Amino acid sequence: MTLAELGNELGISHQQLQKYETGTNRLSAGMLSNVADVLRVPIASLFEDENQAQNKTADPSAKARAECHSWIDRTGSTERLGMMAKVLKVMSAD
Repeated sequence: MTLAELGNELGISHQQLQKYETGTNRLSAGMLSNVADVLRVPIASLFEDENQAQNKTADPSAKARAECHSWIDRTGSTERLGMMAKVLKVMSAD
């Protein structure tokens, strides 16, 4: 997801989002909650501990699942959701 896409989902400019990313501006608790909702991750995951990142104890497929959920959640068309479901079903068949 690009900064522009995330900013659009949050209702802010990508420039403002970039200021949050670089630490130029502080993120409010409400905006932090919105970011977690849009990214479909727990708020705690936005505070990644360096030691945890080095250990890589998290499920390696979690990032891919979150990305899939993000695309699904942004799809407004029932027809497209149905097509997505069919593709995923075919891909998961053994």
